[in-house]
Amino acid sequence: MILGRVCGTVVTTIQHEGMNGHRMLVVDRLAPDGTPTGSYLIAVDAAQAGPGETVLVLDEGNGARQVLGREGLPIRSVVVGIVDEVLLAE
Repeated sequence: MILGRVCGTVVTTIQHEGMNGHRMLVVDRLAPDGTPTGSYLIAVDAAQAGPGETVLVLDEGNGARQVLGREGLPIRSVVVGIVDEVLLAE
């Protein structure tokens, strides 16, 4: 799992037919303390996340396809949850 913050949406004119109806988000990876790492990924949105929200991303192709219930989709990453708070152990 990856902790990230939604920073944008990907808009396409042509895409794989299996992706119709699925929104793609640009996610900035976060360090455990919440600071941006400067590393980005594109993930399919399965949690109705919006810009600025902290999210959990599953970054493993087979698991991502299982979450969406669609075998054969050309995806690797999927947003699976919206994070309310991160509590770090001291």
